[in-house]
Amino acid sequence: MLIRFAPWAIAVCALVAGLLFPWLKTPLVIGLSYGFAALGVSLLIRAGQVSFGHAAFSCLAGYSMVVVSRYWPEADGFILLLAGTLAGLVSGAIAGLFMMRYRAIFFGMLNLAMSMLLFAALGKFYNFTGGTDGLRIERPRFFGQVLERAEYETWLLAISVVFVVGACYWIKRYYASPSGQALAALKTNEVRLEYLGISARAVFYRAYVLSAVLCGFSGSMFALIQGLVTPEMGYWVRSGEFIFIAVLGGTLQPVGAFIGAIAFEFLKLFAASALTGAWQLVIGTVLLVLIFLAPAGLVAWLVRLDRRIARKAA
Repeated sequence: MLIRFAPWAIAVCALVAGLLFPWLKTPLVIGLSYGFAALGVSLLIRAGQVSFGHAAFSCLAGYSMVVVSRYWPEADGFILLLAGTLAGLVSGAIAGLFMMRYRAIFFGMLNLAMSMLLFAALGKFYNFTGGTDGLRIERPRFFGQVLERAEYETWLLAISVVFVVGACYWIKRYYASPSGQALAALKTNEVRLEYLGISARAVFYRAYVLSAVLCGFSGSMFALIQGLVTPEMGYWVRSGEFIFIAVLGGTLQPVGAFIGAIAFEFLKLFAASALTGAWQLVIGTVLLVLIFLAPAGLVAWLVRLDRRIARKAA
């Protein structure tokens, strides 16, 4: 019961907190945008694979939005979000043709190499990409309306919470589907899937493309709230943050990615204000403690509580 309503609870709490405390809107949107990418990474973790380069899809989505906005200045914000998400879909479909063949450390390192090639290229071609300074993206209209900064942030927060609920429902249905069940089986016995007549590569390819789509949407939201696209969006450190969030929140349920994302963003925010030069130490300490106390992530506590309530009700 708690798990079922957890995405709605996160959406409502985030929206109410943003309306009551306007300074929270930006960190909330950034945190939720990270959650979509972490959810994409969680799909691969469910198959027993870890990608150290999925931030590349977020980065490509951001730059794709800039290109569309430059050639179509009147484009609505939803059009830009769609363009960024499509960029994640197309790039994921192309990269997945190669990535679906590899597993374990080879898979992780190949994704890392891909992201670092993109990072290097974006930094070198200054005339096209703005180099390390990046490119600005002008504040788009929504439904043809020119919005002030406060209204614009409210719109982005509202869009984020709506898609949080939709993504959690969509991915939960995917987990329960035959393809989602086969994806989990990849982690335990890939050979058995082949004996059953199920193509392990096809199952993994679909999950990889889906994860790239989620990362593309994540990068699109991040680019809109930041108003700037830089090569750092595709750096390996950002990919590591996505993995950290997935581990922090847990992969048992889709909502775990967003629980971990909100926790990570505000932990980083307050740690950076309290310990300006050592906030990474706080993040690392939290991860170590979590591994010992809740190896399945924060959402595992919610799952246990849900089961206890169900037993008492029975």
